[in-house]
Amino acid sequence: MPDRLDTAADPVTLTQRLIRYDTTNPPGNEAACVEFVAGLAADAGLPHRLVAAQPDRPNLLIRLPGRGAAPGLLMHAHVDVVPTKDQQWSYPPFDGAVRDGHVWGRGSLDMKGGLAMMLTAMLRLHAEGVRPAGDVLLAVVPDEEAGSAVGARYLVDRHPELFDGMRYAVGEDGGADLELDGAVRLHPIVVAEKRACWLRITLRGPGGHASRVALPDSPVRRLTRLLDAIEPGGLPPVLTPAADRMLRELSAALPEPQAAVFERLRADPADESALGELSAADAQYLRSILRHSVNATVVRAGTATNVLPEEMTVELDCRALPGGFGAADFVAALSERVGADLDAEVIVEGEAMPEPEFGPFYDQLAEVLRAADPDGVPVPMVTTASTDARLFPRLGIACYGWLPLMLPAGAGYRGLLHRPDERVPVEALRFGASCFADLLRGYR
Repeated sequence: MPDRLDTAADPVTLTQRLIRYDTTNPPGNEAACVEFVAGLAADAGLPHRLVAAQPDRPNLLIRLPGRGAAPGLLMHAHVDVVPTKDQQWSYPPFDGAVRDGHVWGRGSLDMKGGLAMMLTAMLRLHAEGVRPAGDVLLAVVPDEEAGSAVGARYLVDRHPELFDGMRYAVGEDGGADLELDGAVRLHPIVVAEKRACWLRITLRGPGGHASRVALPDSPVRRLTRLLDAIEPGGLPPVLTPAADRMLRELSAALPEPQAAVFERLRADPADESALGELSAADAQYLRSILRHSVNATVVRAGTATNVLPEEMTVELDCRALPGGFGAADFVAALSERVGADLDAEVIVEGEAMPEPEFGPFYDQLAEVLRAADPDGVPVPMVTTASTDARLFPRLGIACYGWLPLMLPAGAGYRGLLHRPDERVPVEALRFGASCFADLLRGYR
């Protein structure tokens, strides 16, 4: 028992231990990892409960009782990770090696390192006898990387009572990343996520011999018009309230000429000349959170090179900005741009998240970051990805992506998510654990 608690006392060592459980999803097999965390809670004497839709993929809830002076705070973390197959790694992805001041391995960032920071903070406060103002509930879940069916979605659908009293939540910060050429160190606070709306479009019409020019209503020509319609990356740019606030705070925090770039984007989110003054990675991120994006990812058609097909299908990864835009809106907008009604099947339509809350709890998240890193800048951000945070608002919980990391300005570590050589600096993990402890101590 002491050995296990000694492991949990250091977020670096704990991250290493968690990485060594291969929880690649699919298939997941998260049970051993989740049960290890449950053992840490049991060793510490914290109330906990395992809840499973499938025996080999359990959810774990650990509670740190509060004083009843504030509503409950949920921390949620997933233990499944994306595959490493066909990726070239410098070190084995499930060794959790510490090299060059970093913990290397799949999940170091996404998000076993985040879980380690949360759990270390919770155990630290419990050992000190500190009771936060409200109950703190840590949900350790499987399956976030593949839809959450046996993870957070199962808990929200089948066991909502487990979250009674929870008002706010913090979880991963997804794909919110700006480098800004190292001008300033940013600490993202994700306040909004894009909504997945995946479509399968079927195009039908006359085929024939491919030596002849295809007719205008043929599937080939219709596919060409569809691809032309989404060539800019999706639908025309639009400035949502969340993105506007992000751009405004970035403008206030940055030196010239970068500050002016963000003011120009506030005035005209379609200003490509402004985006052209940023790095390619930063411009890509901003384009993605300033439009309902559409990417053609799977095309199925044809039987031979010299035969024009009578039917083609194309799968579109559509991502909607916050504000209620959904799959039907994508179909209508794309049909208008193509000039014909599209035969569309909705493959996935994610939950629509509510407008972000900028209130006392958001302010507290920013305060913790300013106190821990006076040279850094907390900034509200929109993530292009979707996380389990899309599910908990159905229970009246306001969700934020908040994984504090002390990273060099412009280092771009979040760009390593889902890629080979995923790694995180050891000091960043210790910084994050301290921030979580400060958040729980000062929670109000």
